Amino acid sequence: MKIVEIKAYPVTVPVPPEHRVRLGIGTMVKRDIVFVKVTTASGLVGWGESHHGRAHLAIATLVNTTLRQLVTGMDATDVNGVWSKIYKFQLGSHGMGSACAMAMSGIDMALWDIRGKAVGWPLYKLLGGRSRRVPAYAGGISLGIQPPASLVEEAKDFAARGFRAMKLRIGGDSVTADIARVEAVRAALGPDIDLLTDANTGYSLGDARRAMPAFAACAVGWLEEPFPGHDYRLYRQAKGFAPVPLAAGENHYTRFEFSRLIEEEAVDILQPDLSKCGGITEALKIAAMASAYKLPIHLHSSQGINQMASVQVLSTIENGGYFEADCSLNNPLRDELIDPPIRIQADGTISPSEKPGIGVDVNEDMIFHFPGTEGPAYV
Repeated sequence: MKIVEIKAYPVTVPVPPEHRVRLGIGTMVKRDIVFVKVTTASGLVGWGESHHGRAHLAIATLVNTTLRQLVTGMDATDVNGVWSKIYKFQLGSHGMGSACAMAMSGIDMALWDIRGKAVGWPLYKLLGGRSRRVPAYAGGISLGIQPPASLVEEAKDFAARGFRAMKLRIGGDSVTADIARVEAVRAALGPDIDLLTDANTGYSLGDARRAMPAFAACAVGWLEEPFPGHDYRLYRQAKGFAPVPLAAGENHYTRFEFSRLIEEEAVDILQPDLSKCGGITEALKIAAMASAYKLPIHLHSSQGINQMASVQVLSTIENGGYFEADCSLNNPLRDELIDPPIRIQADGTISPSEKPGIGVDVNEDMIFHFPGTEGPAYV
């Protein structure tokens, strides 16, 4: 099971103008991602996904140079050993911070895919879990910053498709406009839908002070990332503004950053991303640490491989919560890259694949058809 080759592929898929969604960080014009392929001496192949970090070409280069050199030749089943070596010789001693965490996440995910394939088990079973229906919320690049009327229509469509939870994008034009959109959706859908909000780090402390009481009146389930991840003091201050749970984690990396997030009691909900936090190996440690504090894990998810891996992990951990379903109108990385494609069931849940490993076959032709290109993903 020796690792003989590691290759990262940066991928860029343009978003057609009619399918572009505006978020607090801009309007998405293209989808960037990094896919990581690990091959063993026995011929087993594992696939993983690294988040683009708005620098997908750089993330892929880091995998294809430094990290590949560090772990080629190691045993593919030694996920803890591979993680520790990258930490010792790169992340912990020479930095690169979040870029290294994202790059190593794709390698780690691919190694877990190999482990499952080697024994013929789906990942959830390998991790000691069971097949279960994981509740999903409508999210991803959807329900963006738009007029209340069109937002309500989009939300109604998701409710009709079975979703019992959905996430609204805020942090755009003004707090007043954010409140109006949330109030409109709540009035249209009634009390039985779990409404979540995501500011994409776009709020000031004053914005949160104004918004949170109104969100509490609308029974909002959480306010996600009102501030940048490193602003622990702002999170602590905002917790007293209203009884709306604060959520963060997609921009926190490794258990060392999550330990501070937990110990400072900055948030109520943790959202690590398997393609950012250091991979499945690290996410399991974060989840175990969080469980000691009775904190839930609602994994932030990205494209295709990551989403399938997220369902497997959420079926395993005892404090697992929602699966974030990417409900973009146009996402070939969700619909065409992997087989089987991601499908939410009529009751708004999703179950893990029963195929070995993460449970997907990857369309490599598509990866080569959409090579990574320069330029911002959001404008």
